[in-house]
Amino acid sequence: MKSSMWMKPLATLLAGLASASALWAQAPDAEGEVTRIDKAAGKLTLRHGAIRNLDMPPMTMVFRVTDARLLEGVAVGDRVRFAADKVGGTYTVVSLVKTAP
Repeated sequence: MKSSMWMKPLATLLAGLASASALWAQAPDAEGEVTRIDKAAGKLTLRHGAIRNLDMPPMTMVFRVTDARLLEGVAVGDRVRFAADKVGGTYTVVSLVKTAP
């Protein structure tokens, strides 16, 4: 087979893997409180402090989550540390850690 046949699919795969690993590697750097959880829709409402990488001031807003497993073990009223990014044009929580009360 010609090596050129594999170049475009390989480049696309590598770009996707780089993007995914960047999201998973993002350390939680924002703090907030869970005000609502919608597991079926994969959404989480947070009252949060400033999110530096998004240049976002403190507010309450709904985020999607990259993986529904992030919502496991989290309840309304819990304090959390999280990382968020804009994924596909949507504000998305990419990592979430419950903190001590």
